[in-house]
Amino acid sequence: MTTIDTAGAARPTEPAADAASRRRRGYGRLWAAVPRELGYLLLGFPIAIVAFTVLVTLFSTGASLLVIVVGLAVVVAALYTARGFGILELVRLEWAGRTAIRRPNWDAASPAGEGPWRAFFAPFVDGHYWLYLLHGMVVAPIVALFSWTVTVVWLAVGLGGVTYWFWAMFVPTGGRDFWPHEWVLDRVWPGGSAAVDVQPLVGESIAQFVLGAVFLLALPFVTTGLTWIHDRIGRGMLGAWRSEALERQVQQLAASRGAAVQAEDAALRRLERDIHDGPQQRLVRLQMDLAAIDRKLETDPDAARALLGEARDQARDTLDELRALSRGFAPPLLQDRGLASALESVAGRSPVPVTLELALPADAALPAAIERNAYFIAAELLTNAAKHSGASAIRLRLATRDTGASGHWLDLWVTDNGHGGATATPGHGLAGLDERVRGLGGVLLVDSPAGGPTVIGAHFPYVPDAMVGA
Repeated sequence: MTTIDTAGAARPTEPAADAASRRRRGYGRLWAAVPRELGYLLLGFPIAIVAFTVLVTLFSTGASLLVIVVGLAVVVAALYTARGFGILELVRLEWAGRTAIRRPNWDAASPAGEGPWRAFFAPFVDGHYWLYLLHGMVVAPIVALFSWTVTVVWLAVGLGGVTYWFWAMFVPTGGRDFWPHEWVLDRVWPGGSAAVDVQPLVGESIAQFVLGAVFLLALPFVTTGLTWIHDRIGRGMLGAWRSEALERQVQQLAASRGAAVQAEDAALRRLERDIHDGPQQRLVRLQMDLAAIDRKLETDPDAARALLGEARDQARDTLDELRALSRGFAPPLLQDRGLASALESVAGRSPVPVTLELALPADAALPAAIERNAYFIAAELLTNAAKHSGASAIRLRLATRDTGASGHWLDLWVTDNGHGGATATPGHGLAGLDERVRGLGGVLLVDSPAGGPTVIGAHFPYVPDAMVGA
């Protein structure tokens, strides 16, 4: 029993009113980040001064003692201390609301098991330590002093201006003949100060309030801009290098290739075992029956005729088993009509009713390898659910999604209402499926609490065939 839902995967466009509302909330979000950014900026200079003092003391002491062994130890201590201050800066940036910066791989220069001396001298050959030292001794104090000064001055002008009307009453003004607002007004409008008939203190209070309000209204942009400067410097000096990301990607690809080889090896071994236990045994029996028929053909035609019927049954059963084995790899229906039709066929053969939901757009352009593996995994999951879960209903959903930077993904979900408890135990079915999915760079998710339901998702990254040929 199969129920098919071929709903499209297109996402509705965002209404213009929602976009405008989000833009209106943008200034409010800037204000919401001001307390954290102010805390980051105001604490930046004191922390930078402490880091500068400690690092300069340690490094200069170690450099002066390099002629003896203790100098190396002090320099190493300076490098590790610089690392600590750099990590503190990354944590503070995250606390200020900035996107997390990927940390360097500190173990790359001192792999495990290389000995204590290799670990001791690792900071000398790791460029990240020296960049952290340069950041703590030179860059951070300069930038922190600038951002701290701008922040303090901006806050002082803003808060002092809007409260000038209050605290100015307590400031002696006797004999005062210079008022900044009159000077500005005369420069903008010659004779304007004389034309405006207000007391100097009142005019100065109004001018200061306007100036303070302007500074406070612009405060979110100032704090965001200054924090952004620190964030850019942190990403350039304290973050992991692009070469490290490429190296990690190469390692992941190597691991994925190893998982794919293991999965294919396991599949071939299982195919060999299934052929040995099934069709091969039947073919041996068929050969023996044909030999017996040949011996009895002239002496006992009736017995030969009975054996001939048994041989025909053996041949038919052997053909059925070979067809069943071929469905697990690349059935003709998959090659001729595509993944959707093949899944409809495998769902229709399930002894447990399957609700099939296909959200594949017409231009999905799935690669053949992705279609073949998705079919195989779907067939295995449906078989496992029917045999082991005790379920009375299964839901199979297939959809694609375009995540932008992360590329295109094919999502395969199999949900059953059985008793649960499924785990990817090494050497068992789900572990083999996990290796197959990882071999394609994907991920297999298993959620099967005791009592059910069981939800298993296989997610495959892929490049559409149309983009490959472009």
